[in-house]
Amino acid sequence: MHELKIKLWQRSDIDGFFGLFTNNLTNLLVMAGLLIGVGFPASLIFGSILPAVGLSIFASSAIYSVMAYRLAKKEQRNTVTALPSGTSVPHMFLIVFLIMGPVYRTTNDPYIAWFAGLSWGFIEGAIELFGSLIGPKLKEVLPRAAMLGSLAGASITFIAMSPAMQTFDLPYIGLVSFAIILLGWFGKVKFPKHIPVGLVAIVIGTAIGWVTGVMDLSTFLEALTNVEIGLPTFSATRIIQGFNEASPFIIAAIPLGIYNMFETIDNIESAEVAGDRYDTMTTMIADGSTSILASLFGSPFPTAVFIGHPGWKEAGARIGYTLATGIAILIISWLGLISLLLTIIPLQAILPILIYIGLIIGAQAFQQVERKYAPAIILALIPWLADWAKNLIGDTLASIGTSAAEIGYHVIEETGLNYSGLVTLGSGAIIIGMVWSTMLVFIIDRQFKKASFVSVLSGILAYFGVIHYETVGLHVGFPMFLSYLAVAALLLFVDVTSKKDVS
Repeated sequence: MHELKIKLWQRSDIDGFFGLFTNNLTNLLVMAGLLIGVGFPASLIFGSILPAVGLSIFASSAIYSVMAYRLAKKEQRNTVTALPSGTSVPHMFLIVFLIMGPVYRTTNDPYIAWFAGLSWGFIEGAIELFGSLIGPKLKEVLPRAAMLGSLAGASITFIAMSPAMQTFDLPYIGLVSFAIILLGWFGKVKFPKHIPVGLVAIVIGTAIGWVTGVMDLSTFLEALTNVEIGLPTFSATRIIQGFNEASPFIIAAIPLGIYNMFETIDNIESAEVAGDRYDTMTTMIADGSTSILASLFGSPFPTAVFIGHPGWKEAGARIGYTLATGIAILIISWLGLISLLLTIIPLQAILPILIYIGLIIGAQAFQQVERKYAPAIILALIPWLADWAKNLIGDTLASIGTSAAEIGYHVIEETGLNYSGLVTLGSGAIIIGMVWSTMLVFIIDRQFKKASFVSVLSGILAYFGVIHYETVGLHVGFPMFLSYLAVAALLLFVDVTSKKDVS
């Protein structure tokens, strides 16, 4: 029997390449903007962090291209589509705003903050790496509403709201770009020559930025003369040094790692429905390994299998599109062209894409669970809203050289804002959202004993300050510990009495 020659590149890969490349390039530009906004020096961002990000995206793309080639060879067909991948967008925001930003404000040392981010990324990668062993069991235990609900909270606050404020700061750029995104990705409007929607939004937004004088030619020329090659460097010492500063946040890396693990499983299933059956364990090992690789070479941002495999397949993408994306991102990041692009493209032309991503992730929580669990999703949002508000207030006070603690919580409360309650509600938002949502799911299903167990677990976490408190330690959250135990006792009482009523 004649063996089919497997094609590494097909003409139809072109559309897939521009789409995936634009997606990853947008992430890099926003990533640079976020780090600049926090206060990181340009030399660190463009000389160390982004080159490492480029390396991890290239490694991820290469691995998934090899997997696609092997699958195509095994099944003797040229219709296999490689898994799309890149930097995890939700984690990008969370690591900057919840880890690197706070550590930088506390230490005033961007390198210590960078090391803390690397430690977080390493832990997440390790969780993903070993996720193939525990993933199926965890998926049975944790309700989908809890996982997606907590993620929706992150998407609405940090992914959608913060970029939305920047977008509408210059509405003649941001609003126009946002309208293009809505038309293309929600309205399914096709643009000439099948140009990717994100690219259209960026090009038009950039054109408006230059015509209106928002972008400055002298700034571009200065950046052009300062372009420098940046190569990632291997170091395990940075991760070890960062553990001390990252330790209060490490516990929150666990649910994020678990989410990445579940997202990978879901995306593998999505690819299988589209006709490409990839091995779950191999894919999860690849995902975790490239995240660990990223942290060892200087990127705090884990990699992920992207959502949308069926869409890329429908667009004609096959094996070559993802490898071409990895090579292009590697070249751009290593040649230092990201800083140059930021002087060409206004952020307001890029950020609407992230509002779209926030909308998709937020909507997904409601679309992929039963309607009866909608209140559990809303409950998972509340701690995130509190955390977001707390960070806004904290950052504002820090900018004028003070803090809520120095002013006094009681002074703030005199204005009508219960800041103490805001801190308690928002500290450890991702875990609080998950445990509260899990409890409500069990209550909705009248599984009161399970809800009671979750309440006890929440109390233990609060006792050590993992949730509801800004410091971690022994006996930190005794009042909340007692409160959760009281709730657990109530739930057990209801469980017993409800069974008597049935009998």
